[in-house]
Amino acid sequence: MAIVLDTDSAFRRIKKWFAPGETPGSAQSASDLLRTWNREVDACAREQGGAIAARTRAAALIPLYGQMNAATRAEALNALAVQLKPDPASVHVAYTRYREAAGGEQEWDAEVQLREAMQSPRSAVVRLLGSAFGGVRFLVALRAEILDLIKTRPQLLALEAELATQLADWFDVGFLELRRIGWESPAHILEKLMQYEAVHEIHSWADMKNRLDGDRRVYAFFHPRLRDEPLVFVEVALTADIAGNVQLLLDESAPVFDTRRARAAIFYSISSTQAGLRGISFGNFLLKRVVEDLKRDFPKLEHFVTLSPIPGFASWLAKQALPQALKDALVTDWRADDKLAAEMRAPMMSLAAHYLRDAKHKGRPVDPVARFHLGNGARLERLNWLADVSDKGMKQSHGLMVNYYYDPDDIERNLEAFDADGTVASSGRLGRLAQVGQRMLEQGQRVPA
Repeated sequence: MAIVLDTDSAFRRIKKWFAPGETPGSAQSASDLLRTWNREVDACAREQGGAIAARTRAAALIPLYGQMNAATRAEALNALAVQLKPDPASVHVAYTRYREAAGGEQEWDAEVQLREAMQSPRSAVVRLLGSAFGGVRFLVALRAEILDLIKTRPQLLALEAELATQLADWFDVGFLELRRIGWESPAHILEKLMQYEAVHEIHSWADMKNRLDGDRRVYAFFHPRLRDEPLVFVEVALTADIAGNVQLLLDESAPVFDTRRARAAIFYSISSTQAGLRGISFGNFLLKRVVEDLKRDFPKLEHFVTLSPIPGFASWLAKQALPQALKDALVTDWRADDKLAAEMRAPMMSLAAHYLRDAKHKGRPVDPVARFHLGNGARLERLNWLADVSDKGMKQSHGLMVNYYYDPDDIERNLEAFDADGTVASSGRLGRLAQVGQRMLEQGQRVPA
């Protein structure tokens, strides 16, 4: 199938991206790049000149794309998505034959033909790009761009889906390597941890060194084709008991804890690094592998538990029907007001418990961190008051944090119940708090001091 790109129309769309006064020469260069991209993508899809020539062309597409500006890239992606779609007539014929053959001797042959008809030429180009040197890294970045564009360019949906499917195969957990990262790790790896840390910002090299000290662990998954790029990493603290305050946990001035006394492993941060791998989950496998590693090194560990943010709580609470006194208090900084903090503790703990256990969308918790951990078989264990008094912690959750508990004896049962109907496992105390919070909202009662 040859690509028939309306280059003049694409060129007109690109010119709109340029500010008044920019020279038309740059736009003409963009038009030339598009023509070359169009021609070479078409040749790749048809394997013009044979398989080796197609691979060579695909490898050349990567630096070609790198020469394009944002507007030209968007048009190049549009061409790949629209002009290399499955042939509708072939799909219609194959589907009709499959429908007529269903239940008969020819059903399976008809299914094969339908699958072949549905296979788009662009998927062949995606595989060729992935086989090139640096191709997997390129496709991960490409999908990140597409995810940003897709709201205004729905024609990219099928291309994004094909990329997601291919990347999910290539990044299957069986291909990933678990590494422990230490202070002696290469500097460029440590710099990436500082760059990608999404939960608790790493403020300095001293802060980084503290997180890699003798009573700390950092583990990451790596892929053979992106050996210098951690895909997802988790930070762990070894403690005597379940931690309830992240500022104390990350205090650089605190002495190094004697790990011979460790009974709890606290997972206090997990961060994904690649926007292009969004929706391809391996964070849950990372936690399981890390638990196995820690149990081997520290056989006396009894508790595997998170100290997690509640990122959606404050925005959710702002939309609820609350007594005016409570609404007024929510905009007050009670970090410096002990009396107000004491008055707010009981109602806020109850409302947060209700939010985590009962606030759902399509049968799943609305809070993304809750969705992740409960979907991995953890249980809601304990809420912690003023556990993160950073500006970020106060803004997103009014300073509250939560412990998710991973009990090896209950993980499978919790996971099955959550998958079946969204049942959230919780400790008795947190469950009782959730009931109180639910009644507060249902009855519209004034929250007691």
